Amino acid sequence: MANLQAQTDSLMARPHGARPGQASATPPAVAEQALLVDLLILRGQVLGRIADYERAAELAEGLVRDAPDAGTAWLARARTRATFHGFAEALADLDAAGRRGSDGATLDAERAAILQAVACYDEALVLRRSAAQRRPDFTTLGALAVLRAERGNVAQAERLFTRARRRYRGVSPFPVAEIDFRRGLMWRGERDLPAARAWFDAAVDRVPAYAPALGHRAEADAALGARDTAIDSLRPLALSSDDPEYAARLADVLSDAGHSHEAEQWRISAAARYDELVLRHPEAFVDHAADFWLTVGGGRPKGRQLVLRNHASRATRALALPHHVIPTGSWLADPDT
Repeated sequence: MANLQAQTDSLMARPHGARPGQASATPPAVAEQALLVDLLILRGQVLGRIADYERAAELAEGLVRDAPDAGTAWLARARTRATFHGFAEALADLDAAGRRGSDGATLDAERAAILQAVACYDEALVLRRSAAQRRPDFTTLGALAVLRAERGNVAQAERLFTRARRRYRGVSPFPVAEIDFRRGLMWRGERDLPAARAWFDAAVDRVPAYAPALGHRAEADAALGARDTAIDSLRPLALSSDDPEYAARLADVLSDAGHSHEAEQWRISAAARYDELVLRHPEAFVDHAADFWLTVGGGRPKGRQLVLRNHASRATRALALPHHVIPTGSWLADPDT
């Protein structure tokens, strides 16, 4: 984490963008700023910092403005747009990056992630399988494992997760922690909480500050009856993260444990933050806010309104996608999906 922080701080301290009288940013400057975008996204994922995602999005917009002929700039903006669920815009940016010479395999991996996010699993599978057949390494096998896990193909996913881990040749703990976390999500979906907790714990062993793994491990602890342990994990997360999910989870566990006064304080904090994020990033946060209000938030009418809004927004976003990636079936028919 110290290394990640140092890299990020170093790049943020450097001047970026085109200088006065210069038509566009230089290639080294574009590469540095694109790397900074990726590092901010990574730090946002690890620490649960939405502010890092927002800063990355600002930088990526500047990159496209200052270096419109650089595929790297468009790729960086595609990643930030996908982070905030601007999927149609992200796909358009990937196409623009391709026209400017970006690597086709990299672009296909980004497209596959978007296709998974909008439940176009068959289309995503074609891209994931092709990548794994061309180069069966940690990245491609891990991505295919995650897709299989999301589709409920647990046996296949388990084999792929194991193969991917054996092929890791890097020194950074972040990719391994992420794949362990994804494995935990698969077992949580299978309602095997001990197995899920074990993989969340493995992710935390790799990266002790990994907020998503800490949060889901605490959720598993609470469900398994270890409420005090869950509370002890969630309190620091609710304080350090600007993602209201952790404050909402803490409020829920505190309420179940009989700490109603503290639970109410965290509920109010989460409610205010969700309202703010729904205004700023509706595509990314309407569904989370709806779930909050329908459960611990205690505002079912508001939650139902947000569910309807999310349903309409998903349909609108689907129509904005290229025709070959418009999902069919329950994704549009079921507002709870």
